[in-house]
Amino acid sequence: MLKTEKKVVYKAFGLSIISEIPLPELPCLDNKTDFIDIEVIIEDLSKLWLKLSDDQNAFVIKKDFIMFQVPNIATFSISEGKKISVSPLKENEEDHIRLYILGTCMGALLMQRRILPLHGSAVVINGKAYAFMGNSGAGKSTLAAAFLNQGYQLLSDDVIAVSLSQSENIPFIIPSFPHQKLWDDSLDRLGMQIKSYNPIYGRENKYSIPVSSSYFSEPIPLAGLFELIKTEDEHLEIHRIDKLKRIYTLYYNTYQNCLIPNAGLMEWHFKTTVNIIEKIGIYQIKRPVSGVNPNQIISEILKKSERENNLWLKPVVSY
Repeated sequence: MLKTEKKVVYKAFGLSIISEIPLPELPCLDNKTDFIDIEVIIEDLSKLWLKLSDDQNAFVIKKDFIMFQVPNIATFSISEGKKISVSPLKENEEDHIRLYILGTCMGALLMQRRILPLHGSAVVINGKAYAFMGNSGAGKSTLAAAFLNQGYQLLSDDVIAVSLSQSENIPFIIPSFPHQKLWDDSLDRLGMQIKSYNPIYGRENKYSIPVSSSYFSEPIPLAGLFELIKTEDEHLEIHRIDKLKRIYTLYYNTYQNCLIPNAGLMEWHFKTTVNIIEKIGIYQIKRPVSGVNPNQIISEILKKSERENNLWLKPVVSY
C-alpha cells in the first residue's frame, strides 16, 4: 500500500492539488494554500469496483464519475472534477501509478471541469500558444523539444488543457507542469545526452525531462493547432484543415475521447470545439515516416508565417 508522511500541495493545469501520493514532476505550493481544487487520496476501491465494473468494459463511466482499473497496478476513480482516488493492487508501483494520475486521471478530471484536454504538446511563439496534436509516436514532444532548443518555452506535454474565456470565448491554454517525456531516439536527434535523464518507469526507452528553465507558467491565448501525421511521402507538407474536418480533428485528438459519450459530454465538447475553430486555424503537418529533422518543421512553420504575414494562421469560419 502506498503511504506518505504528509499531504503535499502541488500545482498543475492552473489547479492546486493536495496529494497523499508524491508527485515530484509538479511544482510544490505553500502547504498553507487557502483553497484546494483537487484532492488525490489512497482508499480501498475494491468493493465499489466489483459492484460497478463489467468485464467487457475497461471503464465505468457516469456523469461526473469515471472509474478504471489497470491490472496488477491500481484501481482509479475520478469524481466531480475534484477528487482522484487510488487503490493500489501491488506494492512498489508508485512510479507506474503516478503516470496514470498525471495522464488518464487528469485528462478525465479536466473534462469533468469542462476544460478540453487535447493529446499533444504546446509551446509559446511570439506571445501566443501553438499546440501540436497527433497519435503516439507522431513527433509532438520531439517537435516541442526542438522549439525549446531554439529558445521557445513549453506550456504542456502529453495533455494540453484548453479553456475558453468567459467574456469572449477566446481559447487559451492553461500550462500543465514543467516536464516532458521523450524517446531515446528523439534525445539523440536533438543532441541531448541520455545519461542526463531518468527513464520513465516501465518504458526503458522513454525519459523524463525537467524543463523548468524553459517553462511558461501563465495561461496564454491559443493561436494555432497543428496535427502531426506520418506519411509515406518523401516531402514535408503543411496545409489548412477546413470546414467540418476541423471538428472531427479536435474530437479525434481529444485525450481519452472514449469517455465523452457516456459521461454526457457530447454537447459540451461540440460547443467547445465550435468556439475554438471559429477563433483559430487548424493545420495538418504531414511528415515522412522515415523521419525528418524537427528543426526543418520549425523552419517551415516560421517561414510560412513570416512570408504570408501571419495570414495563414487566421481562422476560417465557413463550414
